[in-house]
Amino acid sequence: MIRLMFLRRMSYGLLHLMLIATALSICLSQPSYSAEKVIMNPAPTPKDWASISNLPDWSGVWNPKVTDQDLQVKTNPPPWNSKAAALIQHQMNELKEGRPFLVFWGCLPESMPSWMLITHNAMEILFTPGRVTMLGESDGNRIRRIYTDGRAHPEDPDPTFHGHSIGTWEGDTLVIDTVGILPQAYLAISEALGVPNNGDMHVIERLHLAGKDILHDDLEIIAPKVLTKPWKTTRIFFRQRARKFDIVEGTCEEGYYAPKVDKDGWSIFERIEHDIGGNRIPPK
Repeated sequence: MIRLMFLRRMSYGLLHLMLIATALSICLSQPSYSAEKVIMNPAPTPKDWASISNLPDWSGVWNPKVTDQDLQVKTNPPPWNSKAAALIQHQMNELKEGRPFLVFWGCLPESMPSWMLITHNAMEILFTPGRVTMLGESDGNRIRRIYTDGRAHPEDPDPTFHGHSIGTWEGDTLVIDTVGILPQAYLAISEALGVPNNGDMHVIERLHLAGKDILHDDLEIIAPKVLTKPWKTTRIFFRQRARKFDIVEGTCEEGYYAPKVDKDGWSIFERIEHDIGGNRIPPK
């Protein structure tokens, strides 16, 4: 019995040594990698902050001109390819029948370029050294970062809803180049009419003041999977300076919850039942 236990311990010991040797051989066989060079964002200098005063005044809250958005559905439609045009026609028919398609659903970001094309919500624009930031009302994901520090697009950008944007100033016009947009992001002409861009979309914008309180966004949208040629269109925003128009916090699903106090006295949100169409179900 003692001899058998001794042999078993030796077997376990040999097995343990064999596993260690195998792990070492795997580690040694892996190629060595040099440390990746980390690119740091330099701290802004007083000169950088002072240079912001030379930029145009885009302060305040900007609201879209919704009537013009609606008008352009008829006067300047995108050059859809046949597949996209068929989907848009189907959505139009559904809209007439009272069954509108929801371009914005599931609390997903509005995405580019739909945010600039069809949003009904306010936005504000912030200037900081090396960046222009757009903040939008309605949901927590409404943010665009436009880098103006001279960087290029990543060679292989990770697709996102709003893409990767770099900007350059041409006088008082901000020229924005955006790539890396998720193929699922809609190219929309209204909140009920739009198609997924299906990838390779490229958006070029020229943002500039057209009057004291009028901002124009001249867009050129290149979407080879859904358009037959680049589509050029303009969207108009008007400024509100009154403090009562400040952007407030908005969460897209807050209406699906009601403030309650649980049995232990904690303040909570309790989900309200809704039907498949989003309507509240009356209490029983």
